[in-house]
Amino acid sequence: MYSVHRPFMAIAEIKGGPLAPQLRGIVVFTDVPGGTEVYVEVMGLPPYQPAPPGGQPIGPHGFHIHEFGNCDVGDPQDPFQQAGGHWNPTQQPHGNHVGDFPVLFSNNGYARMTFFTDKFKVWDVVGHSVIIHENPDDYRSQPAGNAGRRLACGVIRPC
Repeated sequence: MYSVHRPFMAIAEIKGGPLAPQLRGIVVFTDVPGGTEVYVEVMGLPPYQPAPPGGQPIGPHGFHIHEFGNCDVGDPQDPFQQAGGHWNPTQQPHGNHVGDFPVLFSNNGYARMTFFTDKFKVWDVVGHSVIIHENPDDYRSQPAGNAGRRLACGVIRPC
Protein backbone atom coordinates (compact mmCIF):
# COMPACT_ATOMS: atom_id res chain seq x y z
CA MET A 1 0.00 0.00 0.00
CA TYR A 2 1.23 3.48 -0.76
CA SER A 3 0.26 6.99 0.27
CA VAL A 4 -0.36 9.78 -2.19
CA HIS A 5 0.64 13.19 -0.89
CA ARG A 6 -1.87 15.85 -1.83
CA PRO A 7 -0.38 19.34 -1.84
CA PHE A 8 -1.89 21.96 0.42
CA MET A 9 -4.12 24.31 -1.57
CA ALA A 10 -6.14 27.47 -1.04
CA ILE A 11 -8.63 29.28 -3.23
CA ALA A 12 -10.09 32.76 -3.57
CA GLU A 13 -13.42 33.10 -5.35
CA ILE A 14 -13.24 36.45 -7.13
CA LYS A 15 -16.39 38.56 -7.27
CA GLY A 16 -16.71 41.93 -8.94
CA GLY A 17 -17.94 44.92 -7.01
CA PRO A 18 -20.05 47.88 -8.15
CA LEU A 19 -17.42 49.06 -10.66
CA ALA A 20 -17.26 45.67 -12.44
CA PRO A 21 -20.24 43.53 -11.33
CA GLN A 22 -19.74 41.06 -14.20
CA LEU A 23 -16.19 40.17 -13.07
CA ARG A 24 -15.91 36.59 -11.71
CA GLY A 25 -13.20 34.02 -11.31
CA ILE A 26 -10.86 32.02 -9.11
CA VAL A 27 -7.32 32.18 -7.84
CA VAL A 28 -5.82 28.86 -6.72
CA PHE A 29 -2.68 28.64 -4.59
CA THR A 30 -0.87 25.28 -4.63
CA ASP A 31 2.06 24.27 -2.45
CA VAL A 32 4.96 23.16 -4.68
CA PRO A 33 8.62 22.51 -3.89
CA GLY A 34 10.35 25.79 -3.06
CA GLY A 35 7.23 27.96 -3.03
CA THR A 36 3.74 28.35 -4.41
CA GLU A 37 2.13 28.00 -7.81
CA VAL A 38 -0.59 30.61 -8.40
CA TYR A 39 -3.30 29.97 -11.00
CA VAL A 40 -5.83 32.67 -11.89
CA GLU A 41 -8.79 32.50 -14.25
CA VAL A 42 -11.19 35.44 -14.50
CA MET A 43 -13.88 36.61 -16.89
CA GLY A 44 -15.71 39.89 -17.19
CA LEU A 45 -12.62 42.13 -17.12
CA PRO A 46 -13.23 45.57 -18.61
CA PRO A 47 -11.78 46.01 -22.09
CA TYR A 48 -8.48 47.84 -22.45
CA GLN A 49 -8.73 51.61 -22.88
CA PRO A 50 -5.65 53.72 -23.58
CA ALA A 51 -4.82 56.43 -21.08
CA PRO A 52 -6.45 59.79 -21.77
CA PRO A 53 -4.16 62.84 -21.52
CA GLY A 54 -2.96 63.01 -17.94
CA GLY A 55 -4.91 59.88 -16.96
CA GLN A 56 -4.50 56.16 -16.49
CA PRO A 57 -5.33 53.37 -18.94
CA ILE A 58 -7.94 50.80 -18.04
CA GLY A 59 -5.99 47.56 -18.08
CA PRO A 60 -3.81 45.63 -17.96
CA HIS A 61 -5.15 45.08 -14.47
CA GLY A 62 -3.17 45.25 -11.25
CA PHE A 63 -3.45 42.01 -9.27
CA HIS A 64 -2.29 41.66 -5.64
CA ILE A 65 -2.68 39.98 -2.30
CA HIS A 66 -4.01 42.48 0.22
CA GLU A 67 -3.60 42.54 4.00
CA PHE A 68 -7.04 41.57 5.25
CA GLY A 69 -9.56 38.92 4.31
CA ASN A 70 -12.43 41.40 4.12
CA CYS A 71 -14.25 41.91 0.82
CA ASP A 72 -16.99 44.20 2.12
CA VAL A 73 -17.81 46.67 -0.65
CA GLY A 74 -18.12 49.76 1.58
CA ASP A 75 -18.14 52.91 -0.60
CA PRO A 76 -19.42 51.84 -4.05
CA GLN A 77 -17.24 54.51 -5.73
CA ASP A 78 -14.12 53.25 -3.92
CA PRO A 79 -14.90 49.61 -3.04
CA PHE A 80 -13.06 46.97 -1.04
CA GLN A 81 -11.03 49.35 1.13
CA GLN A 82 -11.52 47.00 4.11
CA ALA A 83 -9.06 44.63 2.42
CA GLY A 84 -6.30 47.07 3.43
CA GLY A 85 -3.12 47.71 1.49
CA HIS A 86 -0.83 45.31 -0.33
CA TRP A 87 0.31 42.41 1.81
CA ASN A 88 3.91 43.30 2.65
CA PRO A 89 5.07 41.32 5.70
CA THR A 90 8.77 41.91 4.96
CA GLN A 91 8.34 45.70 4.68
CA GLN A 92 9.86 45.93 1.21
CA PRO A 93 9.40 48.91 -1.14
CA HIS A 94 6.63 48.52 -3.67
CA GLY A 95 7.59 46.39 -6.61
CA ASN A 96 9.02 43.83 -4.22
CA HIS A 97 6.02 43.28 -1.92
CA VAL A 98 5.32 39.64 -1.20
CA GLY A 99 1.78 40.30 -2.47
CA ASP A 100 2.80 41.94 -5.79
CA PHE A 101 1.70 39.81 -8.74
CA PRO A 102 1.96 40.18 -12.53
CA VAL A 103 -0.77 42.22 -14.21
CA LEU A 104 -3.77 40.56 -15.85
CA PHE A 105 -4.25 41.15 -19.58
CA SER A 106 -7.86 41.09 -20.76
CA ASN A 107 -8.55 38.95 -23.83
CA ASN A 108 -12.11 40.00 -24.63
CA GLY A 109 -12.75 40.10 -20.88
CA TYR A 110 -10.96 36.81 -20.11
CA ALA A 111 -7.59 36.25 -18.46
CA ARG A 112 -5.81 33.11 -17.36
CA MET A 113 -2.30 32.80 -16.00
CA THR A 114 -0.13 30.52 -13.88
CA PHE A 115 3.08 31.63 -12.19
CA PHE A 116 5.47 30.52 -9.46
CA THR A 117 6.62 32.52 -6.46
CA ASP A 118 9.14 31.63 -3.78
CA LYS A 119 8.05 34.55 -1.57
CA PHE A 120 5.47 32.58 0.42
CA LYS A 121 3.91 29.19 1.06
CA VAL A 122 0.18 28.61 0.73
CA TRP A 123 -0.58 28.62 4.46
CA ASP A 124 0.95 32.14 4.69
CA VAL A 125 -1.79 33.65 2.49
CA VAL A 126 -4.88 31.98 3.95
CA GLY A 127 -7.06 34.68 5.48
CA HIS A 128 -5.79 37.46 3.23
CA SER A 129 -7.59 38.69 0.09
CA VAL A 130 -6.90 39.00 -3.62
CA ILE A 131 -7.79 42.27 -5.36
CA ILE A 132 -8.03 43.04 -9.08
CA HIS A 133 -7.54 46.72 -9.90
CA GLU A 134 -8.75 48.92 -12.73
CA ASN A 135 -5.32 50.11 -13.87
CA PRO A 136 -1.91 48.50 -14.37
CA ASP A 137 0.51 48.40 -11.49
CA ASP A 138 3.61 50.48 -12.24
CA TYR A 139 5.68 48.45 -9.70
CA ARG A 140 7.47 51.59 -8.50
CA SER A 141 5.04 54.16 -7.04
CA GLN A 142 4.97 53.96 -3.26
CA PRO A 143 3.29 52.47 -1.40
CA ALA A 144 1.04 50.56 -3.83
CA GLY A 145 1.85 51.04 -7.51
CA ASN A 146 -0.89 53.48 -8.54
CA ALA A 147 -3.08 50.59 -9.76
CA GLY A 148 -6.32 52.51 -9.31
CA ARG A 149 -9.72 51.53 -8.08
CA ARG A 150 -10.50 48.03 -6.83
CA LEU A 151 -12.74 46.14 -9.24
CA ALA A 152 -13.00 42.70 -7.60
CA CYS A 153 -12.09 40.88 -4.41
CA GLY A 154 -11.85 37.34 -3.03
CA VAL A 155 -10.89 36.03 0.40
CA ILE A 156 -8.24 33.27 0.36
CA ARG A 157 -9.54 30.11 2.07
CA PRO A 158 -8.05 26.62 2.44
CA CYS A 159 -9.55 23.94 0.20
